[in-house]
Amino acid sequence: MSKIASPSQAAALSRPARKPLARRLADNWQMYALLAIPVVLTVVYKYIPMYGIQIAFRDFDPNLGFLESEWVGLQWFARFFNAPTCFRMIKNTVLISLFSLLWSFPIPIILSLIINQVRFHRFKRVVQTVLYAPHFISTMIICGMIRIFLSPTGGLLNLLLGTQIDFLTQSSAFRTIYIASGIWQDAGWGCIIYLATLANVDPGLYEAAKVDGASVFQRILNIDLPELLPMAILNLIMAAGGLMNVGFEKV
Repeated sequence: MSKIASPSQAAALSRPARKPLARRLADNWQMYALLAIPVVLTVVYKYIPMYGIQIAFRDFDPNLGFLESEWVGLQWFARFFNAPTCFRMIKNTVLISLFSLLWSFPIPIILSLIINQVRFHRFKRVVQTVLYAPHFISTMIICGMIRIFLSPTGGLLNLLLGTQIDFLTQSSAFRTIYIASGIWQDAGWGCIIYLATLANVDPGLYEAAKVDGASVFQRILNIDLPELLPMAILNLIMAAGGLMNVGFEKV
């Protein structure tokens, strides 16, 4: 009388034998070769530089190098947290990051939705070029342009308002200037990925929506936004990861 195999044994018998690692590497060497490029770049630029983290725990002397410099432990951390301006600096960093995320995150999405509705391709290309251009301007030039625009004597903003206010000397205007200049510089560049996502939307969806009598706003609400949602969530997570990473180049 033959023995009946259990379901788990039958599944194990029907499962194909797993190839050895060397065979899998040989069969898919092209994929692993492509994977090796970002892995090597990540190791070189992300992990190897972590060797320099010890500089935070040493009284670093360039002449002595990392290993020969005196080990001071948490001395620099204690000095920072005991400084009178410590919590004010942390507060300003968090607020600038939060306000930047709040205002700069939705702008590329809105821009991409508007540009996607433009049907004149030549005008569309001109608008995209104008929006992308500030991203390629260096921070030093951006700061110089801000000084010119906000100058109390002949600055564009003061000419429009009919005033002579030196906005750069007012601490209350710093966050607004910092965030607004960042939006102007990077909003156009940030909408590229959203425009690429919208370019992959099936045109048949728009045609069907038009036949059903959907307005432009309804097409954006029911077709474009659902397509952008996964990419927007991914970008939001990545932006939130740099919450404490406020650059000091424009300060």
